[in-house]
Amino acid sequence: MREIVRIGCGAGFWGDSAEGPKQLVDSGAIDYLMLDYLAEITMSLLARARAKDPAAGYATDFPAVLAALAPKLKARGIKVVTNAGGVNPLACKAAIDDKLKALGLDLKVAIVTGDDLLPRAAEFADVREMFSGAPMPAKPWSMNAYLGAFPIAHALGRGADIVLTGRCVDSALALGPLIHEFGWQADDYDKLSAGSLAGHIIECGVQATGGIITDWKDVADDWDRMGFPIAECRADGSFVVTKPANTGGRVTPETVAEQIVYEIGDPAAYLLPDVSCDWREVRLRQVGDDRVEVRGARGEAPPSHYKVSVTYQDGFRCNMTMMIGGVDAVAKAEAVAAAILRRTRRMFAERGLGDYTRTDVEVLGSEANWGAHARRRDTREVILKLNVHHHDKTALEIFGRECIPPATAMAQGITGFAGGRPAPTPLVRLFSCLVPKDAVRIEVDGSPFRVPSAAGGRACPEGAKEGTGTAGAPPPAAAARSRGTHASDPLPPAGEGSRTVPLITIAYGRSGDKGNAANIGVLARKPEFLPILREQLTAEAVKRYFAHFVEGKVQRFEIPGLHGFNFLMWDALGGGGIASLRHDPQGKMLAQVLMDFPIHVPADLLG
Repeated sequence: MREIVRIGCGAGFWGDSAEGPKQLVDSGAIDYLMLDYLAEITMSLLARARAKDPAAGYATDFPAVLAALAPKLKARGIKVVTNAGGVNPLACKAAIDDKLKALGLDLKVAIVTGDDLLPRAAEFADVREMFSGAPMPAKPWSMNAYLGAFPIAHALGRGADIVLTGRCVDSALALGPLIHEFGWQADDYDKLSAGSLAGHIIECGVQATGGIITDWKDVADDWDRMGFPIAECRADGSFVVTKPANTGGRVTPETVAEQIVYEIGDPAAYLLPDVSCDWREVRLRQVGDDRVEVRGARGEAPPSHYKVSVTYQDGFRCNMTMMIGGVDAVAKAEAVAAAILRRTRRMFAERGLGDYTRTDVEVLGSEANWGAHARRRDTREVILKLNVHHHDKTALEIFGRECIPPATAMAQGITGFAGGRPAPTPLVRLFSCLVPKDAVRIEVDGSPFRVPSAAGGRACPEGAKEGTGTAGAPPPAAAARSRGTHASDPLPPAGEGSRTVPLITIAYGRSGDKGNAANIGVLARKPEFLPILREQLTAEAVKRYFAHFVEGKVQRFEIPGLHGFNFLMWDALGGGGIASLRHDPQGKMLAQVLMDFPIHVPADLLG
């Protein structure tokens, strides 16, 4: 057994830089190359591609990336684990095998299948949506279960050099190699949680090494040469996050902490197929230049169900953008949008087409995402974005035609029509549900594989998110532990008074999405700021601040180990990433919006 297993992540999404895999392989600092290509919106795109061409439906970039690196992978014994198989792992494997054969290289490619439930959709017709209780869509486009890490470990144990999966939880791409290398068992919950945390930190590529951090000026000079992350993992579950030498970015407790809070719910119950993770007491320590040690992950028995993501078409969408300049640009843009909607609604009524299902108007440049907190009504140059949803494609073809006449009929200063008329496209929605694990038939290279189980598996809590995140009740054992709220901590003395400062002065953070919910992790820059955040940055205050977006409840969870909180905002994204009409459908900017929240801080703490 190796003392340390080094896993590098060279892709955080389909479309990430092709330099990532090459950088990691060339560094000589990894044993495994992990490539994460899939997201919910990616699955819908791949499902549409497969519907048009039975040989499509996978990350088509991957075979070429692999072929370019294959000689070095072979020479250095580096194994590859990736979900590039999308909705068609068999076709992806065939393309890889062809390229390896042409190179004369003998690398064993294994595939994990069984996540694709679309051919069996009729068996799950009675399953309900896990949040809304809605019935299963009549005509799903894709239907995939989030599988775990044990099938990946099994494939590696059978001698695979490359393990290709369809949909699995992102962190499983790292946990699988660790199970294989260290012999972790199904009831090694703390170790499985730690391995999952390692995968969670590196799964988004350079987000863990200084990408999209709050304090962006610290790394802006390195953006052209960012280093991709490496997790150096030990059998006890501890690991160090680092990056290749002589690359850009930085690895500090702050950069790692921001990634830990990305797209999570309750840190006491982050539910994955192999373990229920408790990351409240995770501790980070700088142990060298660009080296952060991570310890403290705890785990409990996993849920008894797999989360399944279903995509389906819900009518059509059409998006128009135009630039509008001059004095009163914001008011002009709002008037133009209103006129287009009035005009097209009248035309729809004349043709019996019915009203829009939804419309969304954003005047970009006026701080539209700040709602009532916006300050830029006086800007002289804006982008008007008008996104609409209708059940009838014909209606949106009318909308597309009527977006151009404003150039001569409405406000002076309209420009930016070089792209021509916008065309309707299908609007795809996400339907999340749970299915019993024993209903999912996993195969490794075509042979049935049964995931090992431990005593005490539990049902997924009501309202929980299973697969790539969670909200809802913690597991029973975790609930018995201290929740770490420290509600009795006194506020620091005010000294000679207090100052009102934006939140970014005393905290940093990151936001992300899970379906139609958004999360914002907020972390104190110094531990002494934590009581101030606890008192003033309440769930109620955050809900008021985002009243223009949040339609559901806001939950606040404390993360004592990281000196911060995670806010989970339900029904906050206008339908979620693949169905939202917003310019920021995945809530990527919400943390930056919250960083302007006013906080009263004792002056002596500000220095």
